Formats: sequence, C-alpha cells, structure tokens
Amino acid sequence: METPAHTHVSTALRLCLHALLVGLLVLAALRTAGDGAPQAPAAVVLAGVMAALYAAGALAPVVRPHTRAAAVWLGALGAVWLALLAVSPDALWVAFPLYFLQLHLLPVRWGLPAVVVTAAAAIAGFLLHGQEVTPGTFIGPLLGAAVAVATVLGYDALFRESERRRELIDELVSTRAELADAERTAGTLAERERLAREIHDTLAQGLSSIQLLLRAAERSLPGDAPATAHVRRAREAAQDNLAEARRFVRALTPPDLEHGSLAAALSRLSSRTSAPELAVRFAVSGSPVELPTPYEVALLRTAQSALANTVRHSGARRAEITLSFMETSVSLDVVDDGRGFDPAAGPVDTGSGGFGLPAMRARARSLGGTLSVESGPGQGTAVAVTLPLPAADGRDGAPGPRGTRAPDGHPVPRESQGWAAAEADGVKGRAA
Repeated sequence: METPAHTHVSTALRLCLHALLVGLLVLAALRTAGDGAPQAPAAVVLAGVMAALYAAGALAPVVRPHTRAAAVWLGALGAVWLALLAVSPDALWVAFPLYFLQLHLLPVRWGLPAVVVTAAAAIAGFLLHGQEVTPGTFIGPLLGAAVAVATVLGYDALFRESERRRELIDELVSTRAELADAERTAGTLAERERLAREIHDTLAQGLSSIQLLLRAAERSLPGDAPATAHVRRAREAAQDNLAEARRFVRALTPPDLEHGSLAAALSRLSSRTSAPELAVRFAVSGSPVELPTPYEVALLRTAQSALANTVRHSGARRAEITLSFMETSVSLDVVDDGRGFDPAAGPVDTGSGGFGLPAMRARARSLGGTLSVESGPGQGTAVAVTLPLPAADGRDGAPGPRGTRAPDGHPVPRESQGWAAAEADGVKGRAA
C-alpha cells in the first residue's frame, strides 16, 4: 500500500497500522491457545495465514488505493478474518485495523458500507460465541468504526488542503521568479535605452562639435603650417570616435528595432499580440521617413505599453495601431473597442501593477511631444502620441536649428554654435 505522498506522517501511520494488526492477531492466537479450546490450532493457523496474507499485500506494489487489486486483497483478508472470528471471539478486535484499511484502499462509496458490514460481523461473531451481552458489545465496534471514519476522512481533508497550499506556494514561487525575470529584463532594456540616449545626446554631439571646430581650425591655418597636420589628425580621431559612439548607440537599440524599421517592429508586435479573443491590426499613414533612434524607441515603447493595457484591462476584441508620418511630426495611435474608463478619474487598478500612462507621457515630453488619452466607460480607449520631426539636417539626433550642423550632417549643440561663430569671426579678422 502506498499513499499519494510519502510523508513522515503517512509512514508513521502505516507502521502503526502494521503493528496494530499483527499484534491483535498474535493476541487472538495466544489467548485462544491459552484457554485450551479445541479450536486453538485452527485459530493459530488462521492467524498466521492472515498475517502472511497481510504482509504480502502490504509489500505488493499493485495494491494501491482505489484499484481492483486492493479490493481483491481486502476481500481475501475479510474472508480469513471471518474464519478466524468463527473459532476465536478475540478476533473481534482485528476489526479495528480492518476499518482503516477499508477506508484507505476503497472509494468512500464502498469503504463506508464495508466498515458497517465489518462492525456488524464483529458484533455477530461475539454473540455467536455465547459471550455475555453488555452495552459495550455493541458500542465498542460501532464506536471504533466511527473513530476510524472520522480519522481517515479528516486526514484526507487535511491532506487535500495541504496539497492545495503546496500547489499555491509553488505557483507563487514560480510567479515571483517570472516577475523577477521580467523586471530584470525591463531594467536591462531601460538601462540600454538610457545609455543610448546619454551617448547620443552628450558624447556623440560633443564629438560632432569638436570635429566641426577642428575643421574650422584646419581651414584657418596655412596648408604648410606645422600645426595643420596635428589638427587634421585630431579631427580624424574625433571622427573615428564619433563613428564608434554611433555603433554603441546602434548596439544598445532595443531588440525589436535591431533588424528592421519601426514599422516592421510594430507589425511584429501586432502579430504577436493578436489572439482569437483580440484582433490587432497595424497600418502606416503617410510617407515613412527615417527617425532618430530615441524617437523609434519612444514610439515602440508607447505602443507596447498601450497594447499591454488593452490586453490586461480593456476586454477589447479589436485594436488598431496606426503610425502616421506628417510634414512636421510623426504620431502613433493605439485604439481599442474595450470597456474604456474615465481619464479624469484614472483607470481602475486591478492589481496588475500599474498602467504606464505617466511613463508614456514623460517619454513623449522628453522628446518635445505630447500624449493624449481619449476614453469613456463603454466607449473604448484611444492613446495618441505625437512627436515633432527633427530638422532635415538633424534626423540622426535631437531636433536642432536648421543650417547648424557638423560636417557629417549632425546637429551641433547651441554652445558649440557660439564657438564656431567666434572661430569664423576670428578667421575673417585675420583675412582682413
């Protein structure tokens, strides 16, 4: 016999049951033999047979709860016990371990009737031997049956509750591990984006300004001047380092943007999110233009956050993502037909960990854009982010004033423009 889980408690209970049944069999055989009754040899033989049969079933791997083998084994034990009960009234007490066996190995609908029949057989056997009839004759077997039923059913209930708690704990541990992985991934991506912005907005722009100033200095020096070669090498070093900085920016680009355009990344996002209960469509409006990496990252992250909110909170059946290129701006619209909410009151928190609207709005504001949310109870939700397109000569960086650019076409920070103007003034003065 084996229980569903090999715990210390179940092992101890099995050992106690084994000891109880064998001890009662030995007691019945010894008392019958001690009384000198003519049935004493038969009682000893039957007790030995029942002990051997019990040991064989306890060690047999096929005897498991709720199996045909267990029912057959219990039937054989019951038959031998009835024969022993017929020759020895002391075999009455063997009924108590039989109660536990029947309740453990048989389904409840069969175990309870088996316990009742066993109790009735024990009482009948006691009466057939002409023993003195007392209230204990009836109360003892019946009380033992009631205790066995309460013990086994109570243990089963506790075991099921323990299993439910264990499964819940395993699920919580697994969920925490998944959440930790998701947070680490999100933190890694956020740090990659931050580093990309910092490198692009500071290091790359500073190197571009240095290159511009060195070019101006190179032009202001005579071709045969000793310093010209040094200035040229310095400008080339700045140019090489600027290219390396841009390679770092490209390497830190989010994975969804590594192997394609923003439109391709949004199309893949729509395909991944589409499911039988939610259809997501993606469309491009206008003539696509190349956008700076911070713009693509901001628009992609906004689409991901808005679509995640749609999946988690809206109960929508359809959603549309539209990327629109206009003359002076680019916009992204995510519209769904879900349950909506009151933007003034904010969405109802379902405990899933936030809605991302403040983060979307801050991301748009950092690039000089705006985020708008239109919704209403039962009217769906529309999230729109609009970013101003950078100047034509500054597409690879933040928007900058037209006509002020480095030799490689990148915008020059405002302070660098002043330095360049001062250098130009100095060149004119020397030429004059």
